[in-house]
Amino acid sequence: MARVTVEDCIDKVENRFELILLAAHRARMISSGSPLTVDRDNDKNPVVALREIADENVSPEDLKEDLIHSLQKFVEVDEPEAESVPLVQTSGGQQSTQVNQVDDSAVEFDRITEEDLLRGLEGLVPPERSDDV
Repeated sequence: MARVTVEDCIDKVENRFELILLAAHRARMISSGSPLTVDRDNDKNPVVALREIADENVSPEDLKEDLIHSLQKFVEVDEPEAESVPLVQTSGGQQSTQVNQVDDSAVEFDRITEEDLLRGLEGLVPPERSDDV
């Protein structure tokens, strides 16, 4: 039987489901080689993870952020703002910025309704199957 129970940790993480998710994530981190913050005492990784949460050696907020990042497929990276273009002297002595601008007014998109798309898909015929492949 485990020496630590969910009741020992419930004051650190109020939601039991979230507590188990965080403890399981921490146990996976321990399995992958993350250093322990408590003595193992012949306990398995989930028990060690619960003991770390109960002793407040690991922050539940940090575990939650790490769990979210591990589950994300696309991580959004904050890119720095584009710096302003420096002023360039023109032949007439005037200052101007030289920026290649694209005229988006000429771009046109086709609009199609869902019904038209479905009718078009129904009209498609699958390719003939050949025995050569």
